[in-house]
Amino acid sequence: MGTFGWQLKGDGRLRPGEVVAPHERLSWGKTVGLGAQHVVAMFGATFVFPLLMGLNAQLAIMMSGVATLIFLLMVAGKVPSYLGTSASFVGVAATIRAQPGADSRTVTGAILIGGLVLAGVGLLIHVMGAGVIHKILPPVVTGAVVMLIGFNLAPVVANVYWPQDQWVALVVMTFAIICAVALRGFLGRISIFLSLVFGYLLSWGLDRIFGPITSLDPSVAKATTHWRVNLDGVVNSPWLGFPPATTIGVDGKELVGLHAPTFSLAAVLVVIPAIIALIAENTGHVKAVAEMTGADLDHVMGRAIAADGVATVVATSVGGSPTTTYAENIGVMAASRVYSTAAYVVAAGIAIVFGLSPKFGALVAATPGGVLGGITVVLYGMIGLLGAKIWKENGVDFANPVNLVPVAAGIVLGIGNSSLQITEGFQLAGIALGTIVTIAAYHLARAFAHPELRAEADGGAVVTVTHDGLERVG
Repeated sequence: MGTFGWQLKGDGRLRPGEVVAPHERLSWGKTVGLGAQHVVAMFGATFVFPLLMGLNAQLAIMMSGVATLIFLLMVAGKVPSYLGTSASFVGVAATIRAQPGADSRTVTGAILIGGLVLAGVGLLIHVMGAGVIHKILPPVVTGAVVMLIGFNLAPVVANVYWPQDQWVALVVMTFAIICAVALRGFLGRISIFLSLVFGYLLSWGLDRIFGPITSLDPSVAKATTHWRVNLDGVVNSPWLGFPPATTIGVDGKELVGLHAPTFSLAAVLVVIPAIIALIAENTGHVKAVAEMTGADLDHVMGRAIAADGVATVVATSVGGSPTTTYAENIGVMAASRVYSTAAYVVAAGIAIVFGLSPKFGALVAATPGGVLGGITVVLYGMIGLLGAKIWKENGVDFANPVNLVPVAAGIVLGIGNSSLQITEGFQLAGIALGTIVTIAAYHLARAFAHPELRAEADGGAVVTVTHDGLERVG
């Protein structure tokens, strides 16, 4: 049977206790409904993360649909997954933009190379098995890299998003926390999306009641008086059309859209830590799907990782955002027990349609800074704590100095945004420096350690992790 040659499940209706396999489908009416549910599940994160990276959210939504189709084709429909915007590159984008002369083209160029590296790693795993990666990147190292990626972003929250509207940020943060723990099932999995909608409406209401706010405007790097919600771009945008090309506005600021990437060695080096996180993320998601479906998917692990890399290359080649498999959608499958890839093809089609609406893109771009402040406090902290989750799930022993000492050094260098000047025009800093030190120092420590310490440090399981931290896998 072909990749998309689905077999109808019974009479097309799901009965209690039944499971729909990846190669099966329900009636098209029910399949479209499930596809729409998958779109809602991925929606919040898929347009929030492009905004945080300074990329075009409309283009990101459209390319997430394209990326999902590429993924399903490359895994021959055996791993039902949706590919949305990856959180692992948010800190990478901020670091790259801080480099002299860097812009959105530099960001997407570096991530494109990262996608090629990820595809190569997937090919290596497909040929040699996942054990080769585990030897180079054991759980103690992977956890440290994920942790420094998240916590390195703390100054971005404190200096960019939170000051734009601190009280809205505080309320949205509180709302997100309550939603995540009080809502059950599907609603709990889309707590970030619900928080965005709530914050948007709250900011609009405050504009009507109290008028404009005087606060930090990042576009001019100073305090100005402005509306929290400015819908001028929404009113002036057409309903249908491709995302606009990247231009420079009258204020001299970049208006990001479709663009060709440019390449910088300094920027590419910053991307490597995110690739490490994606390897762990994809591994965890494939294992989660295997556990739910009861299928042995180890033989497609490498193809799944390579497919994510290829999808990222395609998305960033036109200025889109990097992609990854989404835990939110895995949660939808767990709740519905419908693992049909037909629902994901429908979801991809819906996302592409949304991506063909500039008015939708303008609405997303108008998200108030205070709302993003409340969301990023939660999201960035969760990314960082995923590192601790990796350590816990893999039983990393920090009583062993082989694990403790080198990782401690790398984390502090990464979170503290320390720099190492290599030449007059090139330096390693922040996430890149912290990651390189963590990996190199760990293997150096193992080489010089007493045999018994080295043997103890070699324990652990294959790394598994989800990008949002809300779903336990592995």
